[in-house]
Order: sequence, then C-alpha cells, then structure tokens
Amino acid sequence: MEMTGFTENQLTVREAVGAVCSRFPNTYWQERDQTEQDPKDFHAAMAKDGWLGIALPVRLGGSGLGISEATMMMQTITESGAGMAGAQAIHANVYATQPLAKLGTQEQLESTIPNIISGRWRTCFGVTEPNTGLDTLRLRTVAKKQDDGSYSVTGQKIWITCAQVARKMILLARTTPLEEVKKPSEGLSLFCIDLDRDVPGLDMRKIKKMGGRAIDANEVFFDNYKIPANTLVGNENQGFKIIIHGMNAERCLLAGEALGLGYAALKRASEYARDRVVFQRPIGMNQGIAHPLADAYMKLEAAKLATYHAARLYDESQEDKSIRQDTIGVAANSAKYLAGEAAFTACERAVMTHGGMGYAMEYDVERWLRDCLVPRIAPVSREMIMNYISEKVLQLPRSY
Repeated sequence: MEMTGFTENQLTVREAVGAVCSRFPNTYWQERDQTEQDPKDFHAAMAKDGWLGIALPVRLGGSGLGISEATMMMQTITESGAGMAGAQAIHANVYATQPLAKLGTQEQLESTIPNIISGRWRTCFGVTEPNTGLDTLRLRTVAKKQDDGSYSVTGQKIWITCAQVARKMILLARTTPLEEVKKPSEGLSLFCIDLDRDVPGLDMRKIKKMGGRAIDANEVFFDNYKIPANTLVGNENQGFKIIIHGMNAERCLLAGEALGLGYAALKRASEYARDRVVFQRPIGMNQGIAHPLADAYMKLEAAKLATYHAARLYDESQEDKSIRQDTIGVAANSAKYLAGEAAFTACERAVMTHGGMGYAMEYDVERWLRDCLVPRIAPVSREMIMNYISEKVLQLPRSY
C-alpha cells in the first residue's frame, strides 16, 4: 500500500499495531480458523498495549485518537494475516462503545469503559434481528418498563458477534410500540446490559459459518430478561438517533478491514506470481496474471482514499458542527462499498493466481476469500448502500 498522505499518528499506529500482530503468525490464525477457537490471547495482547481504547477519551483511560487511527488499526490487523477473525475479536469494542462514551452516564462510563479498554470485559452489539434484517426501525425486541423503573426484555437478535465471550451488550430494543410513535425513528432505546448466563431469560446459540470461524456468531434469545433502569443509554425512545453515531464509525472500520484483506491477498499473489515458474518463465510475466493483479491494486488504492476521507470527516465532525451527518453517512457508506468490492476482487484473483494451491489452507488466500464476503454483506448490503446513495445524493425516489 502506498503510505503517502497519512498522518504521523496513523503511521505510528500502523507500526505499533503491526508489531503486536507480528507475534501471531498466519499459522496461528489457520489453527484458530480450523478449530473455531476464540483468539483470546490476541485480544489480551491488544488490550495490554491499550489498543482497545484507541478512539475513547483519555479521561476514561483511552488514547483519545480518532476513527481515522482506529481504521488504520483495523486495516493493519487484517493485513497482518489475521483476517476478519483478528478484526472481529476487537472491533465491537471500538465502534459499539462510541455512543456509550458520548451519551453514557458517569456511572456507566466509570463502570464499563475502563473494563473494556483493559480487556477484562468484551462487548457485542445487539441490533440485527432475523425477521427485520436491515429494516431497523421495525425491530421487534421489546424492552418493557416495569413499575420499579427496570425493563423486561423479550425478543431475538441474530448474527451477534462475540456474544459467547462478551460480558456486555449494547442493545437496541423497542420501548414504545411502532403504532404509537409519530416518526418511525422514534420508540427505540439503547441499553448497555450485562449478559448474565446464570439469570433466567437469556439463551445463546452459535451459528456455524463460512468464514471468520475463530469468532463466534450467535442467535441471542431474550425471554423476560430483566435489566436495571440504569442500563439505559441516553434518552428513552431516542436510541436509533444514538446508534447512527456508531454505525458510521463501524462502516469506516469495516472498510479498513476490507482494505487489509485485499492488500494481504494481493501481496501474497504477487509473491507467488514472481516465484512460480511454468513453461520456463515466472507466471507473473504473463499479462493474464499481471493485469488482473494491477487492476486489483488500483481498485484498492481508490477505495483507500475513500475510506480515509470518510474517517477524517467523521473525526472532524466531532468539532466542526457544520459537517452534516448525511455527508458523513454518504462518505462512510461509499467507502464501505468500494473497499468491500476491491477486497473481493483482490482476494478472488489471489486464489486464481495460485491455481490449485489457492484452494489449499496453507497459502491463506482461501481463508481471506471466505473472509472478504463479510464486508460485502455486513453490516449493510451493497444494494442498500446503493439505495441510500440514490436517494441522498442523486435525489431519486426512495425504492424501499
């Protein structure tokens, strides 16, 4: 990757995080992928050096850096060979804590944030549901307020990463029925809850999946699961507006993760193309190999510019209120789309460059190809991003 134009902070993050990642070679990630074991020692190593608090305030024990630096961190992790398993082990700790750090009570901040930064607690993000998908405003999980001010949660969440190992969940649930609100964006509330497996009303089931197998993905079931009143983050019924803050950050981080996958695959493919000799010549001498890889590089570089532009806008908007949220949304969604597509191109061509050996686990490119489908699917599909751009930028009629 061309490094011109990055800030000193970003370059420092890349070097330092790269040093941590170097202690976890590709064989480590191959084994975790095959055995579906959580990379808890990688998570602990990142926490020990303070990286889980990269974008959290210094007063809470964080580094006080921005999403620009956090995006570079996530790219460095996936690019090291860790792939999405390495990224997913920690990225919820970065983006899911953004709304909490901004709007949490002093009690919530003091009791939760330091434990997440230290690595003592892990967290997950509970938004997606099986029967609503991307139609977030119609979420069916209900948090019903009790006479004593506490809430009783009933419903189901799906594709919840790290729920098996998480102590906390940032949960979005309905507190006012949809038919009783003036706007569809109202009636949802955000909570920072304990995942206490010993308390009735909570059940988790792992989902077997194609890639990132070292990290658990889950269905989470709530059945009158009791949570205290002090778990509410921000104002009741304003949860959707709150999580938008975290969603744009997540798109930037995921774009960085996609870039890392793409650059790792392209590097491996280029090395193989230089070394592999067939018909008395390196296969990289053939334009049928060279041109697709060159094209993949240019796509990654273009997506890189979009990604770090979006991250910079996000960071600058924290001080410059003239930067509109929809401007950040357009940039962040565009970056996520472009990086996901560029990563897929690079990973697919890396496998094809290796020929039959691209199908072998030892060369890693098959693992990265499986991983790179995640940035194309989650947390929002390519098609919904195009819907968003069509409506917000091109002012075309809304299609959904």
